[in-house]
Amino acid sequence: MRSKKMEGTSAPSLRRDPYEVLCVSRDSSDQEIKTAYRKLALKYHPDKNANNPDASELFKEVAYSYSILSDPEKRRQYDTAGFEAVEDSMDMEIDLSNLGTVNTMFAALFSKLGVPIKTTISANVLEEALNGTVTVRPLPIGTSVSGKVDKQCAHFFGVTINDEQAECGIVVRVTSTAQSKFKLLYFEHDINGGYGLALQEDSEKTGKVTSAGMYFLHFQVYRMDSTVNALAIAKDPESAFFKRLEGLQPCEVSELKSGTHIFAVYGDNFFKTATYTIEALCAKSYEDTTENLKDIESQILRKRNELRQFETEYRKALARFQEVTNQYTQEKQSVDELLKQRDSIHATFTVTRPPSGISNLSNGSSSKVPGETESPTEDGNSDGKDKSGKKKWFNLNLMGSDKKLG
Repeated sequence: MRSKKMEGTSAPSLRRDPYEVLCVSRDSSDQEIKTAYRKLALKYHPDKNANNPDASELFKEVAYSYSILSDPEKRRQYDTAGFEAVEDSMDMEIDLSNLGTVNTMFAALFSKLGVPIKTTISANVLEEALNGTVTVRPLPIGTSVSGKVDKQCAHFFGVTINDEQAECGIVVRVTSTAQSKFKLLYFEHDINGGYGLALQEDSEKTGKVTSAGMYFLHFQVYRMDSTVNALAIAKDPESAFFKRLEGLQPCEVSELKSGTHIFAVYGDNFFKTATYTIEALCAKSYEDTTENLKDIESQILRKRNELRQFETEYRKALARFQEVTNQYTQEKQSVDELLKQRDSIHATFTVTRPPSGISNLSNGSSSKVPGETESPTEDGNSDGKDKSGKKKWFNLNLMGSDKKLG
């Protein structure tokens, strides 16, 4: 059986202007872009158009366009220089509910190996929320609820806050000691009585737990997109450190008004159910912690700007270092060669005859000292060796034999 192809934000073969695809103007707000995307994504989602092959391509085009316009940096790059400025930074996003078993197994394997894989939310969950047919459980401020949610399903919770709590700020967090993968979702009330997706946070592993949180504290809070750093490592390991803080993305909603707000925990495991604990807190009980968060967020933003400047300085210094390192290697080889030649020349100043057939002098002349002659020995040999001590067969001592004869 042939498995279904992964659906994602890969660029379509014929690219249209993202603003045209989403039917929005260039000065549209983030919320207008988000609303347009949700409607078109539901309209063309493959789950709802099994008999329409064109819908799959339209869905990809809508997802690809939204991936550009929903990111402030990518949107700025596209507005400035078009597709070429953003195509290198695009990452894949898949819908697990639309994968075959084999593709799901591969995706789970890559995720286990540490490869960040972005996943979309099932169209069925979004449609049920938009139609208002989901069950919403109450989650009072200062309480927590634990549960298990099936993969590609969601549990919905209603958090009701008064004016004082809204003024102080609200925090909603989800943790999993089982290290399950999940998404924390926030829905806004739709004019038709349903709920439209407004925010989502993917769980991140921190220590021995996975967690995700939303912080509505009346100042800009940022979320970390780990895929940015992972892509940087894949492209250029040396630049990974400098891109580590580039994954910080501003949360679109920084405060909530009094009333009931809808959150959901979405099971994002590949095969198993997701175990979780969700809690809603009022920042009034955490004033010091809130101030610490505000301070650390500003420090991180300053550090990100400093790293951008330092990266330029570092790369210049690194290029200079590589240059002088190459020069060092060349100079070392040159010095070694000169000293080797010097030692060879020194070795030619000697009266010792070199081994047969080898001369220490480059001109091949003899090593005899001028004016010196070899003195012959008694037997006429001129090699200077005394051979008188050698006995030969005709010089044997025959004195004993002479006596007998006499």
